Amino acid sequence: MRKLDLAPLTQWITAAALAHPDDLAGHLEQRLALGRRGVRTLLERLQSAQWLVREGTVRHPRWRPGPLRQVVMTYALAGLEEDLPWRHDFAPCFELPAPVRTMVRHAFTELLNNAVDHSGGTQVTVSMRQTPQQLQLLVSDDGCGLFRRIGEHFAIGDPALAMLELAKGRLTSQPARHCGQGLVTICRLADVFDVRANTARFQRRAWGATAWHGMPALPALSERPGTSIYLAISLDTTRTLASVLAALGSEAAGYALERTRVPLNLLVADDSASLVSRAEARRVAARLATFQRAEIDFAGIDDIGHAFAHELFSVFHGAHPEVELVPVSATPHIAAIIRAFGPGSGFGPAAAAGRAGADTVA
Repeated sequence: MRKLDLAPLTQWITAAALAHPDDLAGHLEQRLALGRRGVRTLLERLQSAQWLVREGTVRHPRWRPGPLRQVVMTYALAGLEEDLPWRHDFAPCFELPAPVRTMVRHAFTELLNNAVDHSGGTQVTVSMRQTPQQLQLLVSDDGCGLFRRIGEHFAIGDPALAMLELAKGRLTSQPARHCGQGLVTICRLADVFDVRANTARFQRRAWGATAWHGMPALPALSERPGTSIYLAISLDTTRTLASVLAALGSEAAGYALERTRVPLNLLVADDSASLVSRAEARRVAARLATFQRAEIDFAGIDDIGHAFAHELFSVFHGAHPEVELVPVSATPHIAAIIRAFGPGSGFGPAAAAGRAGADTVA
C-alpha cells in the first residue's frame, strides 16, 4: 500500500473536515481513490500530526480541524472581488483571537486587491496556515513584479530604492483609486513581513534592529515572475489594527497616513554603511513634504557626511518647516553632525541668507 505525502493533503484537509465532519472517511475514499484501510491509516497520521481532531465514538467518529490548519486556493484575477475569497473560503476555516482575525482580514483583502489592481497578472494563489503560535499568510501573483511596476511609473530602477519609497508610504501608481497606505499598514501588523518581486526580496521583522533589510531570493522563486508577499502574526500579539492605524495617523484625520519612518539602511549600496552625498539626502527627502512627521531611521548607518546632513536637515527642513524630522537610532557621532547642521545651528536658511551665499559646506 502506497504511503501518501501529507503535504498536498494539508492544503485542503481543514476545509474537508468542516464540510464532512461525520463522513470524512467516505469523502477521502472517493477523493483519493483509497480503500478503507488506507483511509483509516491516513486519518490516524493526520490526527497524530495535529491536522485533525477525532471526537465521537469508534463506530461513529466525528472529525474537526486540529491545531494546524491550512487553506490554499488559486483564483483568476479578472473580475475577482477580494472580500469573497476571505468570506467563503478562508474565514470559516480558522479559529483566531478577535484582534488577530481583524488584522488578518485587513491584510488579506488589501494584498488580494493589490494583486487585482496592480500586478497585471492572470492569477493569484493564496495560502493561509494556522499553527498553535502563528497565523501565516502568503499571497503570490504571476504579474510583472512589484518593483518593475514601480520602476515603470516612477523611474526607480533599483529595487532597494523602490522599497525605500514603499516603506515611506503614499506611493501608488493609481492615485485616483488608491491612497498608498495599504502596504505600510500591513507590514506593521505583522511580526514578519517579506516581499519578493521577481529576483528582489526584502524583509521587515518587528523585533529587528533595522526596519527593512535585503534578503537573498528563495531559489524556488527566484526565476518565477510576479510578486509574493508573506506575513506572520503571533496569535498572542498585543498589536491591534487600531493601534497600528493610530501610530500612523490621528483620529481627527481619519487615521490617514500622517507619519512615516524612513529606513536609511536601504540606501546603503556597499559595505561602508555611510551616507555622504546630497543626492542620497534628496532621495530620503523625496515626498516627505506630504507628511507631518518623518522619523529618519539611522539603524545600520555608521556615518553620514556633512553634505548629506546639510541637504536633509537644513535645506529640506528650511523649505518645509512644517514637516517634523525626527532622527532615531543615530549613533552619538551621527547625532553630533545632525545637531551641527539642523535648525538653529547657524547653517539654516536664515543664516545662509545673512551670509549672502557664503555657506562653505560642501
